[in-house]
Amino acid sequence: MKISDKAYQVMIDCYGCDSGILDSQDMIREIIHRGCEEIKTEIVEECYHKFEPIGISAMAVITSSHFSVHTWPENGYAAIDIFSCSEDISDMIGEYMGKMFMAKEVRMKRFERMIKWEEGKNV
Repeated sequence: MKISDKAYQVMIDCYGCDSGILDSQDMIREIIHRGCEEIKTEIVEECYHKFEPIGISAMAVITSSHFSVHTWPENGYAAIDIFSCSEDISDMIGEYMGKMFMAKEVRMKRFERMIKWEEGKNV
């Protein structure tokens, strides 16, 4: 894993997802574990919360930062956020997450964030 003075945040919006997957804590856990394998990182710690009547929020602290999933089964929507110090996160992760949630549409944005401050250079 290549570490730099930058961090990378990937936000993935999955629309038209299977509501059964979105409301299954076991499936969300499996998706996070497989997603971490895809981006070649390991889980350090994880937390899952099942909302009533529906919906799940999940967070995995990973060796390079975090991987989170928030679901709205009633809307067929999942929000995935991956924050990493590794620049090795492939754009294919968006497509992969879409397949895992059986999404009809996937939108992905990648942000580069500076983590090393230098006076006058980070404006």
